Amino acid sequence: MKSDFKKLIPSYSATRGTFSVLTVPPLQYLKIDGSGDPNTAASYQAALSTLYPVAYKLKFFSKAELGQDYGVMPLEALWWADDMDAFTSARDKSLWDWTLMNMVPDWVTQEHFEAACEAVDRKGAAPALERLRLEPLEEGLIVQTLHIGPYDDEGPVLDELHHRFIPEQSLTMTGKHHEIYLGDPRRSAPEKLRTILRQPVAPTAE
Repeated sequence: MKSDFKKLIPSYSATRGTFSVLTVPPLQYLKIDGSGDPNTAASYQAALSTLYPVAYKLKFFSKAELGQDYGVMPLEALWWADDMDAFTSARDKSLWDWTLMNMVPDWVTQEHFEAACEAVDRKGAAPALERLRLEPLEEGLIVQTLHIGPYDDEGPVLDELHHRFIPEQSLTMTGKHHEIYLGDPRRSAPEKLRTILRQPVAPTAE
């Protein structure tokens, strides 16, 4: 039986026009860091070209050797900058730092990860393999919504999330801005792209 974690984990679902507050369980990810404009930075393309070969190698290994099949999860990313207005009003992508991520099941171990990396490395198709790691992420309490449309149209939604909804709920931003890409920009028109926008939060101290 093939596991579909997008359906099994509630936080992989969101509603357009609604800010939802929920708690995300600890999850395990392939992660790779970088900085700069994702449209032009060579390090971003190298990260993408490294992340997915290892993700699929782990999926095939899990099915063949562990008897546990699952669908490869969508691309995710953490984004941050010294001034978070770079994501909202300014949208200065050259100032962005990022971590590209792909969620993998908790039965995948460090040993499995290292074996997958070695297999991918032998094919010479992963240009940033030395930057890739397997690591948990514990976000806990978060606020998220679904954005439909071009990535560059996210600014007003994020501005409302950061400056209206979160303060009104007596919450404070705590972690890095998180995006989950449910659409493929290579196959979908920009106006049809679906992206979960997520912000970790904590109750505001009185």
